[in-house]
Amino acid sequence: MLTAETPRPAALTDTRLSRLSLNQRTIAGWTLREAIDGCLSTGLPAIGVWREQVAEAGSDTAVRWLAEAGLRVSSLCRGGFFTGADPASIEAAHAENLRAVDEAAALGAATLCLVPGGLPAGDRDLPGARGRVAEAIDRLVPYARDRGVGLGLEPMNPIYAADRGVVSTLGQALDIAEAYAPSEVGVVLDTFHVWWDPDLATQIARAAERIHSYQVGDWITPLPADALLARGMMGDGHIDFARIGSWVRDAGYRGDIEVEIFNADLWATPGDQVLATLVDRYLDLIYPYA
Repeated sequence: MLTAETPRPAALTDTRLSRLSLNQRTIAGWTLREAIDGCLSTGLPAIGVWREQVAEAGSDTAVRWLAEAGLRVSSLCRGGFFTGADPASIEAAHAENLRAVDEAAALGAATLCLVPGGLPAGDRDLPGARGRVAEAIDRLVPYARDRGVGLGLEPMNPIYAADRGVVSTLGQALDIAEAYAPSEVGVVLDTFHVWWDPDLATQIARAAERIHSYQVGDWITPLPADALLARGMMGDGHIDFARIGSWVRDAGYRGDIEVEIFNADLWATPGDQVLATLVDRYLDLIYPYA
């Protein structure tokens, strides 16, 4: 088992990687233990973890492994799915989000990522669903505040508005977040979700200290049959990372930069190869503008 004290080759102590974080879903076949070891062997100082993999390892074990490795937890994915309309669904979602906050607190996660949720079956009321997201976050904030957990609302690409994310723009997410202190509710800015927005520069400047997480992944075409797997490695698609990265930098964000990619071909590639490519693309396309 690798630990933070394991001697590393000089190449693996590159200070240019000091903000690079691996989101676990980028190498979906890895367990939490394997992802931790991959980060350590590659010289990455941070990891974005998923609740499912934490549960598989056991919460206490996950906390211990991460502490022993000395890795920062850049985010915990995920909470949210707030859009249920009936009382039972609303209460179930709230209870699940309380558990997610507790897990984020135990892990010392920089933020708990909140996926808004899509439209309930048969529902066509987008404004109403967005209103329920705001109501659910308002209910969750005091609990998260008491436990020192920041909530990061993630606007999602409009192709997911029906089934995953009724909050589609950074502006819509900020409209909800600005009711609270920046440390309490901010936004998760994922290039895959927001790159298309003609108002993006203005909204990133508006977000400023509310950017809880900056995630990168590319938009590739043609889209696969499963649109959830439409992300690509940086440089394989259409996103101008230099431009967006400069806007995020100018807004004052200095936190971790998390690579999150859902892609079937990438998931079929050995994890060490994915990490090697990820580091190369980060240094070429992301780091110079961060």
